[in-house]
Amino acid sequence: MNEAPEQLPVSDTAAGWSIPPFPATSAEYITVLAHYHRAEMGRMAGWRDRIDRTTNWAITGVAAMLSLSLSSPTSHHGVLLFAMVLVQLLLIIEARRYRFFDVYRGRVRRLEKHYFAQVFAPLPELDSDWARLLGQDLRKPQFLISIRAAMSRRLRRNYLWMFLVLLLAWILKISTPKLQDDGVALDVARSLHEIVANAAFGPLPGWAILLGVTAFYCWLAYAALLAGDSDKKEHGEVHV
Repeated sequence: MNEAPEQLPVSDTAAGWSIPPFPATSAEYITVLAHYHRAEMGRMAGWRDRIDRTTNWAITGVAAMLSLSLSSPTSHHGVLLFAMVLVQLLLIIEARRYRFFDVYRGRVRRLEKHYFAQVFAPLPELDSDWARLLGQDLRKPQFLISIRAAMSRRLRRNYLWMFLVLLLAWILKISTPKLQDDGVALDVARSLHEIVANAAFGPLPGWAILLGVTAFYCWLAYAALLAGDSDKKEHGEVHV
């Protein structure tokens, strides 16, 4: 990198403030890049930790609800319906956190791809526009992924399996109300009418609950198969 002319700090002695000087030599530029890369790595790791915590909450909640619902023949299947709603809420929270994580990951990857990779394995053709794009992103951060695409990614990687476990447990619960009862034969539903009757939830009839759960899982399947957004597309300003 060519040495830039020395830039003195802009100051206003009357107001008592001054702007820090910009790097003027190659060594100073490299130092700035190293510190900036470390800072963005820290922010990215922080949001990665938040994502993992949300996933841990979801797994813990699913395990607790399964234990509560399947451990006793008197437990209502509504516990599993509540678990589905709770996991969906955590999925929305995690999708929001994933969007922030994706912003900082994009910056780190831009630095690693266009600068550090060029240091370790130089290529004859160098993209000279990456620094300008990075500067624009720092001035006005933009999300690189929509909330729908973020939910789709988290569904495919983690949450789809939790929802499937809850669905299987719910089907088992309404088709076999008495899962464990010492000295008594298992009470297995022998007809579709009986399963529909077991699916009733308070004043709501069983057919309405079955229809709602079916529609919810059809929407989950659609969301999981939803194609991701282009990385070049912007999806709103990041509030930092």
